[in-house]
Amino acid sequence: MAAHQITEEKKRPSHNKYAISCTILASMTSILMGYDIGVMSGAALYIKEELRITDVQLEIMSGMINLCALVGSAMAGKTSDLVGRRYTMVIAGVIFFAGALFMGLAPNYTLLVFGRFIAGVGIGFALVIAPVYTAEVAPASSRGFLTSFPEVFINLGILLGYVSNVAFSKLPHHLGWRFMLGIGAVPSVSLAVVVIAMPESPRWLVMQGRLGEAKRVLGKTSDSPQEADQRLADIKNAAGIAPECHDDVVKVNAHKSHGEGVWRELLISPTPTVRHVLIAVLSINFFQQASGIDAVVLYSPRIFETAGIKTAEQKLLATVAVGVVKTLAILVATFFLDKLGRRPLLLSSHGGMVISLLLLASGLTVVDHHMKDNVPHWAIVVCVAMVLFYVAFFSIGSGPIVWVYGTEVWPLRLRAQGASLAVALNRVTSGVIGMTFLSLAHAVTTGGAFFLFAGITAFSFILYYLILPETLGKSLEETASLFGSLTGWKAAAKELEMKNKAERGPQV
Repeated sequence: MAAHQITEEKKRPSHNKYAISCTILASMTSILMGYDIGVMSGAALYIKEELRITDVQLEIMSGMINLCALVGSAMAGKTSDLVGRRYTMVIAGVIFFAGALFMGLAPNYTLLVFGRFIAGVGIGFALVIAPVYTAEVAPASSRGFLTSFPEVFINLGILLGYVSNVAFSKLPHHLGWRFMLGIGAVPSVSLAVVVIAMPESPRWLVMQGRLGEAKRVLGKTSDSPQEADQRLADIKNAAGIAPECHDDVVKVNAHKSHGEGVWRELLISPTPTVRHVLIAVLSINFFQQASGIDAVVLYSPRIFETAGIKTAEQKLLATVAVGVVKTLAILVATFFLDKLGRRPLLLSSHGGMVISLLLLASGLTVVDHHMKDNVPHWAIVVCVAMVLFYVAFFSIGSGPIVWVYGTEVWPLRLRAQGASLAVALNRVTSGVIGMTFLSLAHAVTTGGAFFLFAGITAFSFILYYLILPETLGKSLEETASLFGSLTGWKAAAKELEMKNKAERGPQV
């Protein structure tokens, strides 16, 4: 029997193609945010020139979209509990479409900022719902791989934004930046239409009492019928539905199915498990942005200028190199998340980021202490190389794991609104970095700003090592047993591993 089971497992495909298709479609909504961040880095050069705005106005315009995403992310959790994960993605696409049109047609700075506000709300919706949907559809065997897709598409969007900068930079300046921003309306409409063809999240269906539909979706997105049955049983247990209930439609408590009372459980009277999850998820969302990644992505042309690269064309081409390296690194990371685990990749990522930031800060400081026309060539090479190494290290761990870890550790009832809270913090931190980086660089030099980011990232490395359990291979319902004690989670992980080994029995 055991040998037969091993044979069957060998025949089983490594990844469920239907689940991959669903997660790709859902994750493509994340491309909207990536495109906006990437395209703004180049468009800002021409916007500043045409609209004659100050560095402070440029900071506000560039970084405010992340603060505006706070509005969308705050609404997304409740909205997705009410209308479902699918239709929340449609809402995200429609809102971003309106924002992109406003930005592309804006005749002045005020309307441009208003367009960025609207687009930011759409981005907030997309950032919350894509990882939540993906985590709820993906089987445990490939959840890390599939849940990292939103970060893959964010990076692809950034790269497309950089390419758009180069492509439209040949147009007259008053048209070039408008095409760069306005073209983002095209994919948003396409995505809103395509999402309708996706199945709804099985966990949301169970929360609505629609067990028959949930069973059909789980049958398509699981690696085996046995896994589908086990996933359904786990979700029913988490939703408070009796195991012996096999009706297609059951009546559920509307208080639970619509996400009511969740904020009290999250913030006012959390259990030890929820408190540990909350600290872990908020930490990785805060430090992902506090490491300075958006300062590099948004202001890479400025950083390259500070490092000694002069012409606009050279700065844009160097920025495209950043996008290429960032995208390639995230593609590599997706294939190791379900092999190496979350902790090793996250710790390696932050360790590499600390070293890269320190060397980048040192190189920029050397450049700053030389006359602009007498900058050592090696210092320029170090600065450019460390920017590329920094974004590569970010993308192999911190980038994707925030979305993977930040959705898979929440209890079912708290998942949508817990993820909403985490993304809100992520976007606020990103917005603050984006809206203050130029002023910070003026105050303490660009090198000094990156020394600060290096110190923050080093602190996050220590914190992650101490409080984050490994979730590789655990079901979404099993992960709850790993949380509850910031210092005792390692013992809980050992206990769960021994329990799983005992249940599997002797291996042949």
